Amino acid sequence: MGILLRVLVAAGLVVDAVVHWRFAPDMAYVEGGAIGGDLLFRVQGVVAAVVAVLVLVAARRWSYALAFLVAASAAGALLLYYFVDVGALWPLPDMHEPVWYSDKTISLAGEGVAALAALAGLLTVRGKRSSREPENAARL
Repeated sequence: MGILLRVLVAAGLVVDAVVHWRFAPDMAYVEGGAIGGDLLFRVQGVVAAVVAVLVLVAARRWSYALAFLVAASAAGALLLYYFVDVGALWPLPDMHEPVWYSDKTISLAGEGVAALAALAGLLTVRGKRSSREPENAARL
């Protein structure tokens, strides 16, 4: 089960990374905010890719928690900016886009799979016991 969760989280985050990286140049024209939309999309793509590798290399509670935060925040932002025109929130530009297309579906699917698998990993992976902690420490 552990390897399946790792692969699902990593695959979902890679999908997220690829879609964000592909669309970054188109976001250069988004107005408002101190951060350009293209930079925001590139950062999201890089962060998602790095976290995907982290989960594959070290499937620990902290890596699953990080993966959940990255994937769930991306899915939440996609849905928020589709349904609500919040305008520019310094430093974020006005990312409202009330149009739905297949790449949004692909991105949301990847983010959703990654978030759910990361949550399952977070809830099922056991914490690593400290090497300095004796096995019978509870008896002392």
